[in-house]
Amino acid sequence: MKKIAVLTSGGDSPGMNACIRAVVRTAIYHDLEVMGIMHGYDGMIRNEFIPLGAKSVANIIQRGGTILKTARSKEFLTLEGRKKALDNLIKHGIEGVVAIGGDGTFKGAVEFSKTCIIPFVGCPGTIDNDLIGTDFTIGYDTAINTVVEAVDKIRDTAESHDRLFFVEVMGRDAGLIALRSGIGVGAESIIMPETKTDLEDLIKRLEGGRKSKSSKIIIVAEGDEAGGAFTIAEQVKKRLPDYDTRVTILGHIQRGGNPSAMDRVNSSRMGFSAVEALLAGRQGVMIGVVDKKITYTPFANAVKHRQGLDPDLRRMLEILSL
Repeated sequence: MKKIAVLTSGGDSPGMNACIRAVVRTAIYHDLEVMGIMHGYDGMIRNEFIPLGAKSVANIIQRGGTILKTARSKEFLTLEGRKKALDNLIKHGIEGVVAIGGDGTFKGAVEFSKTCIIPFVGCPGTIDNDLIGTDFTIGYDTAINTVVEAVDKIRDTAESHDRLFFVEVMGRDAGLIALRSGIGVGAESIIMPETKTDLEDLIKRLEGGRKSKSSKIIIVAEGDEAGGAFTIAEQVKKRLPDYDTRVTILGHIQRGGNPSAMDRVNSSRMGFSAVEALLAGRQGVMIGVVDKKITYTPFANAVKHRQGLDPDLRRMLEILSL
């Protein structure tokens, strides 16, 4: 193997640049040429390849987002689009690809492998932490720390006015951001897609809580079946009109910002291991870190999990929120 490529695909996440940096510098150490593919699979189709060297990735480990940009590609879903992508990989002499992204990125690689013999290895880049095969995905730690910092500031104004705040966080399919950030900020309740929302129980918790509490925080994952923070807050307001109720949507600030130390280290380990995996002949696998050790999960298995959330964490939250 003489030449590889690296791309970022899907939603951006803090730590992607650290992973790109690790891929490039590990490849150079092994005397490999490296090409960066701009805008993910879409750039692969449109021939947006750029050479990357050690200087190309200098001073990026601390930056959020991705220097290679990212996109979702409808054209890549077609056979014709994938054929264009393969032609461009062959034209540039690419013999291996590191794809940094989430569930959609790996599904795309699985479909591509039916016609493309060039090996792909993936690194899990998503703030949702919803992939099987790694304890923490790239960007998750930074995202929950961003939520905690924001909610700490919201609590200051909530306490000043004795307010009830509903704070909506990202997590269309998974409530892992909501769960850990909710525990971290001492939320009164967490509403997540994995558990059926019981409005009556929420009302009882709010009515039965300590009246001396000067603020109450409810964390809502955006994908909950009962609706978003505004919908749920509206229902609670009707039942508890005496509460001064407010809603905050944190939105895309959760995706941005400098990656945490944990994300920088995990991303670097994954990028480094991805290159060495290609050199060792591995393909069609996602690099993960489980129990502090590097693991290799087939793309077909590294999909969004639908498993229940840790019941011990949920029970602990109920007790600590009294």
